[in-house]
Amino acid sequence: MSKKFYTLLAVVLLATMVLAACAPAAPAVEAPKLKVCQVTDVGGIDDKSFNQTAWKGVEDAIAKYGTVEGKYLESQQQADYEVNLNAFVAEKCDLVIAVGFLLADATTAAVTANPAQKFAIIDVDWLAFDNLRGSGFEIDQATFLNGYLAAAMTKTGKVGTYVGIAFPATTKFMDGFALGVEYYNAQKGTAVEVLGWDYKTRQGLEVGNFESTDDGRKMGEQLMDEGADIIMPVAGPVGLGTLAVMEERGSGMLIGVDNDWSLANPGKAQYILSNAMKNMDIFVMETIGQVIDGSYKGENWIGNLANGGVGLSYGSAFVDQVPADLKAEIEALAAKIKAGEIATLPEGVY
Repeated sequence: MSKKFYTLLAVVLLATMVLAACAPAAPAVEAPKLKVCQVTDVGGIDDKSFNQTAWKGVEDAIAKYGTVEGKYLESQQQADYEVNLNAFVAEKCDLVIAVGFLLADATTAAVTANPAQKFAIIDVDWLAFDNLRGSGFEIDQATFLNGYLAAAMTKTGKVGTYVGIAFPATTKFMDGFALGVEYYNAQKGTAVEVLGWDYKTRQGLEVGNFESTDDGRKMGEQLMDEGADIIMPVAGPVGLGTLAVMEERGSGMLIGVDNDWSLANPGKAQYILSNAMKNMDIFVMETIGQVIDGSYKGENWIGNLANGGVGLSYGSAFVDQVPADLKAEIEALAAKIKAGEIATLPEGVY
């Protein structure tokens, strides 16, 4: 071969390399995202309760995995449950999450009609379908601890509670609370009284909804006028009315439920003693992870003290105000509950 041939070949190769370098890169193929869709109960996505805590689980999954996108539809009334669930089924969401036991019937219908669709539901642990992951919470374990704390911290010798709508999932809050107070009395020889719920007669204060802060205001005024200085509302946003009464009067302490009310209401943190945490975000995160890794199956997950599904958290303003020896007693009490040494529900009720 001549020198001229090799020179020409070198020029061609160089030109080819230059053209390849200048050519636009092929667009990266983005991995398809897992679409997680949440249907809220009434109260909205920022209800400082069930809806918001469940949505936190979706947001945490988005941050953790990077391949998850979240959507939600807010139910304004109970008639919206079925409509919203069916809308997400039609949208071909990878996972549809229903928030709250009031959605049980609508979810049952959707699960039955769409056996290939994966569902999850908060606070419903009595359904059995291959395409539904349910959840329940032994919240009585957490409220038992809060009842013990309330009995120790009350100055009037009276503490109170009330419920939005009485269902097993809500009355368990009050049962645990009342039994925690009773246990404190037995241990300390005191006679702290629980207003608003009698676990023996199954009678108590019920407002009939989970939305009206006016009803929460009335309940707060009633219980405080009767002498309760610590109140645990089991009614979602309704409890904000009670919190407002405490702020206006400049007295009283509230026990939040479901999430940390002192973080959700920082301007009123000085009135929030503690919280009975129902960590729904853990269940949501875990369920999304199962869909991603292929281990999802129809089952019912139960959150308790042992697996972190429930717990007691001190209000941000009270972390340093609750005596260290009382905190130690509560930690020891939690260990006994985990070990099954103390009952946190009335015998034979559930």
